[in-house]
Amino acid sequence: MSLERRLMAEWLGTFSLLATVIGSGIMAERLADGNVAIALLGNTIPTGAILVVLITIFGPISGAHFNPAVTLSFAMRREIKKRDAGLYVIVQVIGGIVGVLAAHVMFEHPLIDPSATTRSGIGQWVGEFVATFGLVGTILACIKARPAAVPMAVGLYITAAYWFTSSTSFANPAVTIARGFSDTFAGIAPTDVIAFIAVQLVAAVLATWFFGWLLEDEKND
Repeated sequence: MSLERRLMAEWLGTFSLLATVIGSGIMAERLADGNVAIALLGNTIPTGAILVVLITIFGPISGAHFNPAVTLSFAMRREIKKRDAGLYVIVQVIGGIVGVLAAHVMFEHPLIDPSATTRSGIGQWVGEFVATFGLVGTILACIKARPAAVPMAVGLYITAAYWFTSSTSFANPAVTIARGFSDTFAGIAPTDVIAFIAVQLVAAVLATWFFGWLLEDEKND
């Protein structure tokens, strides 16, 4: 596929992902009547489901990264050129922000509304490390063992990680940046964004190294 088509796929995929994350978060919070567990469930299921759809649709075009941490991993493995990886990250971030704005318009929420939700501290950062490490590992292991299972595996992993990680599994720098623009159920205070991204990128690097070793074919002497 041409670079232009790949970039459009990454933009549209990340746009759709964030429109789903924020839109379902707003809808879930409105319908949950104060029950946070129900609201989280209402945010989780659409997010996992849309990931299966988006990766299935756009995987053959761009690889369906929608995530700078995943793009970094593929760049480390030399499966994407550095220049292309940089462009992927730019369109992912822009697509994510526009997806948030689209959700705000749909639900008649203020267009620009920085989040006030504090997500900071060791517990949150460890949660993001675990979430991102596991996500990158899931992708690399599935590519090695069963590539056709990647969409379902990623969707299910994120669905689970929403609940077993303390941070509710952002696991994505583009998602983290975009969610800083939304003072809704799925938001994150802009002051907490940098720490989340730093942890996510470190986790992506370590996961790439670890799973590269774990999944490497052994050579008999």
